[in-house]
Amino acid sequence: MQVDKEATAKWTVSGPGAERRILAESPELMMVEFRFEKGGEGLPHNHPHVQTTYVMSGRFEFTVGDDAQILEPGDAMLIPSNVVHSCVALEAGRLIDAFTPRRDDFL
Repeated sequence: MQVDKEATAKWTVSGPGAERRILAESPELMMVEFRFEKGGEGLPHNHPHVQTTYVMSGRFEFTVGDDAQILEPGDAMLIPSNVVHSCVALEAGRLIDAFTPRRDDFL
């Protein structure tokens, strides 16, 4: 399978001070890179997809359900289906998220 470099080069606003771009996708799985300015937000939301998040750089405060925690480079977490979650970038940084199945709303 080839990478669609045109699709992966396109950044889309995803929240205040935040952007995303699709790195790879199929109907069963999607990988997305997010970049945040300091103070950027992933506003509270939920979706039916199971999500993993890996912190490439920066520091983030994540809230998943009623639990809040700070994640730093090298940390990862899993967000279950339909659980409300959000994040705030305590420093500028980047995240790699994977979703199963694919987030068709991102296409």
